[in-house]
Amino acid sequence: MYAYNQQPQRRSSANLYVVPDKQRVRPARPIHHKPIKKAKKRKTNPILYLFRLSVVLSMFAIFANIVFPTSFRDLVKNVAFPNKITMHTKMPYGMAYNDARKYAGGADLYSISKPVTNYLSNDLFLNRMLLTPTVQKTHSEVTTMYHTTEMSGLKNQLLNLAAQYPKIHPAVYVWEYENGKYVDINGEEQFSAASIIKLPVLVRMFKSIEAGQMTIYDEMVLTDYYKASGSGNLQYMRSGGKYSLDALAKTMIQDSDNSSTNMIMSKLGGMDDINIGLRDWGISKTYVRTWLPDMSGTNKTTAQDLAKILYNLDNPGFLNINSREYIIDYMSHVKNNKLIAAGLGEGALLVHKTGDIGSMLGDAGIVFAPNGKKYIIVILANRPYNSPQGKEFIVKASNLIYKSIAG
Repeated sequence: MYAYNQQPQRRSSANLYVVPDKQRVRPARPIHHKPIKKAKKRKTNPILYLFRLSVVLSMFAIFANIVFPTSFRDLVKNVAFPNKITMHTKMPYGMAYNDARKYAGGADLYSISKPVTNYLSNDLFLNRMLLTPTVQKTHSEVTTMYHTTEMSGLKNQLLNLAAQYPKIHPAVYVWEYENGKYVDINGEEQFSAASIIKLPVLVRMFKSIEAGQMTIYDEMVLTDYYKASGSGNLQYMRSGGKYSLDALAKTMIQDSDNSSTNMIMSKLGGMDDINIGLRDWGISKTYVRTWLPDMSGTNKTTAQDLAKILYNLDNPGFLNINSREYIIDYMSHVKNNKLIAAGLGEGALLVHKTGDIGSMLGDAGIVFAPNGKKYIIVILANRPYNSPQGKEFIVKASNLIYKSIAG
């Protein structure tokens, strides 16, 4: 027996205490736990589930009806009671199928699932607006005009003129055939194309004719679907009338008719076909994004792009002689002669196309002076809506350019 205060013995080698036997701890016995029973999975009552779902949906409907009363009621009405669209349904021009259903009182899930397609669409198939890719080739079908020296004197005169019209933001591009001299003011900047977009549409049509895809004598039937507001009288003609591509192209350029333009674009295969052609021609900043009239200025172009198209009208490797004769004839009889034409001298001839959407006024063409001088001229002007200063600037700029080159 150890005394109460007896100290444990030391191990001299390890300097550790030796614990007496009675003080040593016995190993604990293992505890055997009973297996835990898994909780039984409760079966879902389908009636209770439907009840809870109906309560949630009812609360959402009450909330939506309070916060968005008009929109929610229209959505419920259109989904629950859609009206069918028939071939005789009267709709505004250019309305796509997914918009037409809403116009006729029905909802369209395609429009809901693809909300941006309507205003970014570049093609049309079965009356439905589509967003399709534009394929760009690595080579160009057109020739780029050669440049020598910039006409600095003329450029300074044009810049001084622009300073007199601070509310006008212009782009001016001039190129002289004889020696390649030029003037470039904001030539690469994108502007709304307005009706000048009809120039690449016309060229694309004749490229398709040369490819054997159609003929100039092919006819199209005018329907309410093609009728477009804005410039041109075709919108007032009786539906069902037949028009040749020759007649449509003539009124598209000479009268700047929007309805005939949409008919030609539809015949070509849609807006994307125009864009494919522009990319094939090595033109990257001009494109079509909406049918005419394009009052919001969605379709874009640049002064340099338009000059490049005009230059290649004389390129026999780009257009054959028959196509060039038709194009020059159309563009020689444009009825709007109040822009570039108004600044030319007596006896000068102009082959051109104008454009006007209120906020942008422009003209692009080729001038043939009586002394044999020939030059390309493109003037685009952003302006306050319908401001007469846009017209004044273009006329004065045209006159300065004419006097400098052919005066």
